[in-house]
Amino acid sequence: MADALQHLPQSQHPGLLVGFNTSDDAGIFLINDHQALVQTVDFFPPIVDDPYYFGQIAAANALSDVYAMGGRPLTALNLVAFPIDKMPPEILTAILKGGNEKVLEAGAVVVGGHSIKDQELKFGLAVTGIINPSHIITNAGARPGDRLYLTKPLGTGIITTGIKRNKVAKDLIEKVTLQMAALNRDASEIMVRYRARAATDITGFGLLGHASEMAAASNITIKLFSEQLPLLDDALILAEAGMIPGGANENQSYFEEKVNIKNSLDHNLVKVLFDPQTSGGLFIAIPPDNTTAFEKDMNTQKVFFRSVGEVVDKKNYLIIVE
Repeated sequence: MADALQHLPQSQHPGLLVGFNTSDDAGIFLINDHQALVQTVDFFPPIVDDPYYFGQIAAANALSDVYAMGGRPLTALNLVAFPIDKMPPEILTAILKGGNEKVLEAGAVVVGGHSIKDQELKFGLAVTGIINPSHIITNAGARPGDRLYLTKPLGTGIITTGIKRNKVAKDLIEKVTLQMAALNRDASEIMVRYRARAATDITGFGLLGHASEMAAASNITIKLFSEQLPLLDDALILAEAGMIPGGANENQSYFEEKVNIKNSLDHNLVKVLFDPQTSGGLFIAIPPDNTTAFEKDMNTQKVFFRSVGEVVDKKNYLIIVE
């Protein structure tokens, strides 16, 4: 997709504050001096068996792009591809119910949508949010000295692959499902409060893919500390057992020349670093003077986070994993 987009002309408009040139999470269009629209869209096939939770996860994943920019969701449109000849309508009802409840939890409202008949079930949302133009957080503002935080453990792609192959225990299925369905709202509000310089959400390109995009857009290098990375239970065990999604291998092929990973790192952890995440956490760059207050507020609000690295001056690689 990146290769295709690089041949497209960049959109030019005085109101376009953020387009697709830096691979950011959402587009932003200025309305007036105090308001701008945040717009994004995302949809995908089921990754869990329960249709209600599939709806919740797909909605949380789409809403996350707005949160990654520091915005507040306002409205959502359902996007549905449904095999009406293969599945009963009750399944679609459950999916839409789950998505609608997650949108309501975000303080937004579903205003309609579009559906097509398809051979494969897919669901997601087009989301419009609002943001103060002076508080926009892109993936292009990280500066040397910033500390980097991650707000959800890694490994959802590997674990959901294991779920499809009946290799995952029931309690872990429940845990990863609830994590993917969780909104990034609280982390977003706190990062705005402490003037995050850059942020992105970790989704299909995995941690190293999305971190590489931030490093390239910000013209810096990101150093990650492997021992501090949060992992979901059994992620390494399932990686060793071969539960590797195709997307992880594609991510590694595309991004591995841009990263320097220490030779002694567990090869299973390397797979986790390239693992495509569904509704992953926010990856946030906080200026050094604000880290203590940021961490205190995250703890007070009981929002999961880990300090996972730092921003350094630009090196030969976009990412260094120690």
